[in-house]
Amino acid sequence: MKNIEIYTTMFCPFCARAKSLLKSKGVQFEEIDVTMDAPRRQEMMKRADGAHTVPQIFVDGEHIGDCDFIHHLDAAGNLDQILGKA
Repeated sequence: MKNIEIYTTMFCPFCARAKSLLKSKGVQFEEIDVTMDAPRRQEMMKRADGAHTVPQIFVDGEHIGDCDFIHHLDAAGNLDQILGKA
């Protein structure tokens, strides 16, 4: 099973969309809420090469991207393989 992490904030519609997509794929993920956690947000930005928007998704430590990008990967038929579902 792949280790999937998603950095989120409260009340973020993009975070909700990304989590919904991951749930629809039947994968488990660790949600890291950075709403009020500046050190974790800095960690996210460092890991995501400076990206400061949420969500940011990582699979086995590799930065996959944000909400729009994982939906793009899904539409292209590539997300399942990345998530270890193919």
